[in-house]
Amino acid sequence: MSPQRTEVQVRPGVEADLEALTDLYNHYVRETPITFDTAVFTAEERRPWLLSHPEDGPHRLKVAADADTQEILGYATSSPYRPKPAYGTSVEVTVYVAPHAGGRGIGTLLYKALFASLAGEDLHRAYAGIAQPNEASTRLHERFGFRHVGTYREVGRKFGRYWDVAWYEKEL
Repeated sequence: MSPQRTEVQVRPGVEADLEALTDLYNHYVRETPITFDTAVFTAEERRPWLLSHPEDGPHRLKVAADADTQEILGYATSSPYRPKPAYGTSVEVTVYVAPHAGGRGIGTLLYKALFASLAGEDLHRAYAGIAQPNEASTRLHERFGFRHVGTYREVGRKFGRYWDVAWYEKEL
């Protein structure tokens, strides 16, 4: 096995991951329009987010870690789509991969694990909003059977400009 190729293990996210998950997310807050958050978070500020994704139920957090070092390489979540009760069978899914770990199939591993864990839940649809342009995310979602259902034009402003968000849905 070459040194470039590391074993990746996907598992539920736990409280011990909070600092690393916060650091990973903050990279995207600071450097990209992929998230529309504009201010970085402390781990304590992110704790409620982590705790809202237990190991069972429809709202999950999966992390990909280097099997040797346990370094967090990415994560995927399923979260409530909207707060009103009738939306309960819908989830919004998202995946974040560490910037140095892109192009290694980690997003695919995370989504495989996430959707496998959701298979027994009372869920009907998954939705994903992708800030445009983001070809890698679009390809990942299409590989998992998501289809484009519409685009919100200039819906978010970050870094002094407006960004579109393309919305995708998948039957569960």
